[in-house]
Amino acid sequence: MEQLSKHLVNWASILDPKTREQAEATAAMPFIHPHVALMPDAHLGLGATVGSVIPTVRAIIPAAVGVDIGCGMIAVRTQFTLADLAGRDRAELRRAVEAAVPLAAGNYNSELTPSAAERVAALEGMQGADAADATAGNWRLQLGSLGSGNHFIEVCADEEDRVWLFLHSGSRGVGNRIAQRHIKVARDLCARWYIELPHPDLAYLVEGTDEFWAYIRQMRWAQRFAFLNREEMMDRLAGCLSEWAGADVVEHERINCHHNYTERERHFGQDVWLSRKGAIHAGEGVPGLIPGSMGTASYVVTGKGNALALNSSPHGAGRTHSRRKARATFTHEQLRKRMAGIEWRDTDAFLDEIPDAYKDIDVVMADSVDLVEVRHTLRQLVNVKGE
Repeated sequence: MEQLSKHLVNWASILDPKTREQAEATAAMPFIHPHVALMPDAHLGLGATVGSVIPTVRAIIPAAVGVDIGCGMIAVRTQFTLADLAGRDRAELRRAVEAAVPLAAGNYNSELTPSAAERVAALEGMQGADAADATAGNWRLQLGSLGSGNHFIEVCADEEDRVWLFLHSGSRGVGNRIAQRHIKVARDLCARWYIELPHPDLAYLVEGTDEFWAYIRQMRWAQRFAFLNREEMMDRLAGCLSEWAGADVVEHERINCHHNYTERERHFGQDVWLSRKGAIHAGEGVPGLIPGSMGTASYVVTGKGNALALNSSPHGAGRTHSRRKARATFTHEQLRKRMAGIEWRDTDAFLDEIPDAYKDIDVVMADSVDLVEVRHTLRQLVNVKGE
C-alpha cells in the first residue's frame, strides 16, 4: 500500500502516470470521504479509473460506476473432476455453449427460455423497469446474452482437478444506455450550475435531486439485470455441460459478484455511496472472484476486510495496452501459443484480449495479499468469447 496523496491510497505496483493523474483528479473532488482506493489492477478508464473504489458523500458520479452497470463474475463448482471428462471432445462442448448463449455485441435471444421468463418477470416488478422499457425496448431478449470484449464463458479446473463453470458479463446494451443517459444528465446539470470539473466525465449528481434518485433507481435495476443475466447464462452453461458429460451438474458452490456498481456503505464514520469501478467487495469472509486474462489463471478468493482499501479488491488483471495498440503489437501466432492446451475458437478476432495486453495476474495477486485470501486457483479448459 502506498499513500499517493491525502485522498488517494494505492495498491498497484504497476501504475502508469496517466492512470495516476486520472485517479488524483477523482480523489480531489470535494465530496470524497475519506479517500479513493486504487486497486492492483488500476488502469485508465472513462472519466474515473478502472480498478478504483470511490466513496462519495451526498453525490454520485455516474461514470465512476461505469457504462457496464453491474458487470461482474459468476462461478459454480461442480461435482465433476478432470477424470470424469477424460476422452471427451471439448470442441463439442464449446460449440454447444456458443449455440446456447448469444455472443458479441448486438446479438440477443430470439425468444425467452422458461427460466429467463421468470427472471424477466422479477425485473418487470422492480422500480426502474419503466425506464428500461423506454431505453431499450428489447431488454427482455438481452437477458442471457454474453456481449463481447473481455466478457467470457469458461470451463475450468482447480488445484484439485475439480471442474468449475466461470463467466463474466454485465447489464448488456440496456445497462450501457442507462449509464450513458445519466452521464449526460450529470454533465448538463454541472454545466447549468457553472461547476468546473477536472474532466467532463467526472460530472456528478447531487443527493436529494430528482435526477439523483432517478439514477439510483435505474442503476439498481441494471445491477439486478446484470446479476440475473449471469444466473441465466450459468444455467445454460450447466445444461450444456450436463448433456456433454452425460450426467446432471450438481452444484457444490455458487458465487455471483458485481465489480461495476454502487452500494450505500459506512466507512471511517461516514455513510457514503461507495462506487466500485472494476473492484469487488472484499469484506471479511466475503467470497469473490478475480479472473485473469484470456489464457491465464483465475482466482476464487475470500475478502480480508481491509479498511483502508474500503473492503475492496481487484476485479482482474487490468489492461496495459489499449485494444488498438494490442492489435498493432501482437500476432495471431502469439495468441495461439498463449492458448495452448485450451479449447477455444481460434481466430485473430480475440487478439486484443491476448494476456500480454494485460498486467501480469501473478503481480496483481501479489499486490492483493492484504486484501484477499486465495481459496482456489483455476486454469482454463474451455474458453468461449464473443467477437
